[in-house]
Parts: sequence; structure tokens; C-alpha cells
Amino acid sequence: MVIKVYIASSTGSVAVKKHQQEVVGFLEANRISFQEIDITMLEEQRFWMYRNIPRGKLPEKGNPLPPQIFNEDHYCGDYEDFFQSKENNTVFSFLGLSAHSSVKDS
Repeated sequence: MVIKVYIASSTGSVAVKKHQQEVVGFLEANRISFQEIDITMLEEQRFWMYRNIPRGKLPEKGNPLPPQIFNEDHYCGDYEDFFQSKENNTVFSFLGLSAHSSVKDS
């Protein structure tokens, strides 16, 4: 299982940058193995991400903003979902992981 975090390396939004850094920082701090996918560099990956976000999670206008989080091909959620899971101490469940699976060995 690979956690995939879809990010945008070139964004003018300070909020998006902060959200991306928070998700990546949390995964690194907890030694959770993940892959960053930059949707500004990989058009094919950007379209894949758009197609695989459930309709109920798509914004009424525009495209979904990064970060978007997947476990392999399973959609976990966006930053707001991540933040809520962090607040509720349920991030491993949110990511579809058992408490110690997908943890990097030192």
C-alpha cells in the first residue's frame, strides 16, 4: 500500500502550500511511507486525480485543490478530511492503514 499525496509545486496560494506542507510533514514525522505526485508537472496524473475524486467531494466550481490523498487507488480525502482525522486522532484509519503498516524502518 502506498499513500499518494497529490500536490502542486507551483501554486500562488499560501493556504494550499501550508496544507501540503502540513500533510507531508505529518507523514514524515510519523514515518509513514508515501509518494508525492506533483500535478503541475504531470498532466496525466492530474487528470487521473480529478477522475478518481468522488463526485460528492468535487467543488461546485473549478477543480479540486491539492493536497488530495489516496491509498493506492482508493480516495482518502482532501486537506479538510485529513485535518479532521488528525483532530480526532484517526489518521491511520483515514489513510486506510493499521497503526503500524506502511511505517518506514529506520
